[in-house]
Amino acid sequence: MGSSRRFETTSMSLHVIAMACMLCDHLWATVVPGNDWLTCVGRLAFPIFAFLIVEGYFHTGSLRRYAGRLLLCALLSEVPFDLVMGGTVFYPFHQNVLWTFLIALLLIRLNERARATGRLWVRLLTGAGTLALGYVLGLLSMADYHFAGVFTVLAFYFFRGRGWRQFAGQALALAWINLDILSGYCYQFILAGHTVLLPRQGLALLALIPIWLYRGRQGPHGRGLRILFYSFYPAHLLLLGLIRML
Repeated sequence: MGSSRRFETTSMSLHVIAMACMLCDHLWATVVPGNDWLTCVGRLAFPIFAFLIVEGYFHTGSLRRYAGRLLLCALLSEVPFDLVMGGTVFYPFHQNVLWTFLIALLLIRLNERARATGRLWVRLLTGAGTLALGYVLGLLSMADYHFAGVFTVLAFYFFRGRGWRQFAGQALALAWINLDILSGYCYQFILAGHTVLLPRQGLALLALIPIWLYRGRQGPHGRGLRILFYSFYPAHLLLLGLIRML
């Protein structure tokens, strides 16, 4: 038992990994641009947070309180996010990532209601409908990662589990989202005389390593850690935004 848990991640350790990766990415975007290794590390943050949103849905004692905490944090984060993204306290063209997670949480709820009916055709129709709705809401809200972010959360929802089919579904979905939808900047390497392109966003798939090492254990937890996890996002954005303005 001890040896099997040696390589096991917990919810707490996943939060810490994701926060550290996110900080690296935001440092690259603000105070230390040009250090590409920071944003490469940062690619791992979003998939881990997306996975934790799904786990949070199934483990929360109150969905209303869980969504309420996300909503409060989204509101508190908007001005710090605007400072980082637009250099001003009001930047209406890009919203922080917590709005992406709130949209995805709503769509998970709709799918779970369809699941409760016990009718396969209802579940399939609802699944397709929520993907379409996620696409529209992701674009119209201009939330971070747009509909690709919503799709990432839904991928972990639709393929939730630890079987090889679930792992394959998660890997294929993340590959499609990050290598096709998001794609973006590529690094060039010469391998055996051939030019190889490595999409930077493709590094997000490395997030599956700590995610797949998670076996449902919460790890250290409590009110203090919860406050830390929720406050870290707006707090570090505010600090970086102020530094950027100065």
